[in-house]
Amino acid sequence: MTPMARLVAFTAQWTGLKKVTSAIVAVVLVGCGLAAGLAVTGGGREAPAAEAPAVAPMSTATPTPTPTPTPTSSPTPAPVNPLTGVGPPVRGPVIAVKIDDVADALPQAGIDQADIVYVEQVEGGLTRLLAVFDTHKPAIVGPVRSTRADNPELLAQYGPIVFAASGGGGDSLPLLDQSPLKSVINDRDGPGFFRDYSRVAPHNLMINLQQVAAAVHGASAKSIGLTWAPRPEASARAKPATSLSALVGGTPVSFQWDAASKRYVRYIDGVAQQSDDGKPVATPNVIVQFCDGHVNPADIDPAGNPGWFTSTVGHGKASVFRDGKRIDGTWSRPNAKAGTTFRDAAGQIIPLAPGGAWVVLSMNGAALTSQ
Repeated sequence: MTPMARLVAFTAQWTGLKKVTSAIVAVVLVGCGLAAGLAVTGGGREAPAAEAPAVAPMSTATPTPTPTPTPTSSPTPAPVNPLTGVGPPVRGPVIAVKIDDVADALPQAGIDQADIVYVEQVEGGLTRLLAVFDTHKPAIVGPVRSTRADNPELLAQYGPIVFAASGGGGDSLPLLDQSPLKSVINDRDGPGFFRDYSRVAPHNLMINLQQVAAAVHGASAKSIGLTWAPRPEASARAKPATSLSALVGGTPVSFQWDAASKRYVRYIDGVAQQSDDGKPVATPNVIVQFCDGHVNPADIDPAGNPGWFTSTVGHGKASVFRDGKRIDGTWSRPNAKAGTTFRDAAGQIIPLAPGGAWVVLSMNGAALTSQ
């Protein structure tokens, strides 16, 4: 081969080697560009690679605790008069008055405004009333008669309240003086007494309770064990009783249910009793409480009749009349300072219809009829 031919062949080999090397370099550069996040475009330009998504920094804030809801308490019921279950307690002293209950004493004054009335036996099988006034203090109440030996025991459950009477024979006044009651006695010139000369003596002594309340500071009303409710379950299980008649000593004490007024009206000799203001003598509740009793030889009246002592501490049978129905059960009073509790045959408390009550103190075994 001539020198010229060898030169041409070497040049051709060098040119091919150069093309191969350029191709290899291009490939390497493209690979490096891809590794560096570059891409080759169709026009030969490189586009920026997509950025990696940003990672949100972790929060270091302390979470706010959910507050615990404050429990809502039930509203405290407003206090009511413990002697009626109606309205708020009354300021001022409770006043009990001994009231005549014979034919010559009718019509009685203010008796329709008493909160609680007890019908009790006295000498000769007659009855008298022990009326308790708290909600109202009438200016005319009576006729007022004398205390008996068992009255301090009966009234002790009320606390040191005021007790008004005309006087007292035998051991009656000494027992009253030994009790915590605040006595107002006509024979001792107590305040508030006056005579109604349109009536026959001795059934004409009256008393003004407004004057007594202003002059004597006695205890206000407190619970004596009575519970009040408009419609108790016990009433639904009771027997119908739109009339009743109990025997106290030798005297029948009768009531008839008046559906219009929802009260038991007292009847005497078949006639509806009225107070001197023409209003019916009535109550939403009649309680017949059967008690032990005995003759009290320490108290003899002018006619020679011995007094009678009714024991209201202890326990015994009882019948409650309300809503035109009768609920039979028991009563209990552990001591003189304690209140009296009435329960039905199942041992449940018997609630009274709000508005007061009459309590008929009959002797154990005495007759009680109702229909």
